[in-house]
Amino acid sequence: MEAESKESPAVADIARDVWALVHPDGGALAHLGFTTSAPSLPSIFRVDAAAAASIGVTALAAAEVWRERTGRQQTVSVDSADAALAYRSERYLQLNGQPVEHPRPAQSYFKDRDGRWMQLHMVYPHHRAGILAALGVADVSGENERDAVTAAVAARDAVELETELAALGLPAYAERSHEEWSAAGQAAALAALPLIELERIGDAPPLRLAPDASRILDGIRVMDLTRVIAGPVCGRTLAAHGADVMRIHPPHLTEVAGLLMDGGRGKRCTNLNLRETADRLAFERLLADAQVFVQGFRPGGLEELGYGPAALAERVPGLVYVSLSAWSHTGPWAGRHGFDSLVQTASGITRAGAVAASSDSPRPLPCQVLDHSTGYLAAFGAMCALARQMREGGSWLVRLSLAQTGHWFDRLGRVDGLDIPEPDEARIASRLRPMASPFGELRASLPVARFSETEPGWARPPVPLGHDVPFW
Repeated sequence: MEAESKESPAVADIARDVWALVHPDGGALAHLGFTTSAPSLPSIFRVDAAAAASIGVTALAAAEVWRERTGRQQTVSVDSADAALAYRSERYLQLNGQPVEHPRPAQSYFKDRDGRWMQLHMVYPHHRAGILAALGVADVSGENERDAVTAAVAARDAVELETELAALGLPAYAERSHEEWSAAGQAAALAALPLIELERIGDAPPLRLAPDASRILDGIRVMDLTRVIAGPVCGRTLAAHGADVMRIHPPHLTEVAGLLMDGGRGKRCTNLNLRETADRLAFERLLADAQVFVQGFRPGGLEELGYGPAALAERVPGLVYVSLSAWSHTGPWAGRHGFDSLVQTASGITRAGAVAASSDSPRPLPCQVLDHSTGYLAAFGAMCALARQMREGGSWLVRLSLAQTGHWFDRLGRVDGLDIPEPDEARIASRLRPMASPFGELRASLPVARFSETEPGWARPPVPLGHDVPFW
């Protein structure tokens, strides 16, 4: 049995509670099974349980679309250890036999004048340039840069600096304890929200999908306006069930190579600037034939361009609109930038890990749990909405955030897991499969959930940014 405290719910109970948030049929849970074992990654947090439950409900939602489509019921099962390893998919990705470089959050922590840690997220060039300029060290380069940043942060108060950088649209957060976070206004806003929200936002006739399909989401077209990990995991999951996914990438932005390859499996990718007239016309041409729209802009960002949920529900009746953000759509931090590691830092997760390890340094989770959970849960919400749309029609809005996921995850309980050894190479290799791609020979993670009838998988390899023309 899974190693867990008496207060910690079993994986099946976690999945049941998540399922009940957006799906009216609790009887479907009889067709979802779990294989659980001792935690497989070193942490005091229940990484395996969160991974298994998130992937499990997502798989069951896919099976429910299949049942609505064909009348046939599938069973699905998830192994918790395999699920936890899948939460490291970008870390385990290999290209031509070598690991693909990925960001290391541990390199981004600095102490302020009172000894409080602060995390500066400088993975992307525009964030890096902005943070260095704000700290007054933009003219420092090479080996001296870290020393200059260290000195600049050491002269400041972390919370004050966090506020200043947030006003500039730059991602950086002071580390807080759970007690400090609980007293923050954004924590209070999150406490009033569920993990995931599903809302009918317009009228439309029911969606009709051909019952003779070979894959669950055959015929479903998805526009994927996301970057980094959470949103790409959502689109990648939908693609694994046969959806035609088109990633829409802003041409002025870059992407980390490993994240592009790992999150891009199963997708095409086109570059479009939504502030340019010609590109907007191409975007709206794609939109007219889409059934699912997934976006990761800050709240209000797409509304400013005319592509918010209400506008698109009117333009494309029946659309499922999935919105992901860092801090949610409400509260004093709703408009701020954020990433998984920053939510961990600000909300007490890294401090709790450090205290458990008797360490002065922040102790982040052993994988990007908030990103991956949010990504799978976004796909879960999208497929629950599709099933509802097939039964009763309507346009639907699905809303999630990294911070809502963090609030849920933090309350799953604790395990005595700091001394768990890292998975060995043979175990990792057993969860990877080769895939030819324009980048070279990839070895990438397998889908985790097992289906009795329609095994998921990716028909397309990942492609470079802007590889495809903007046509279905």
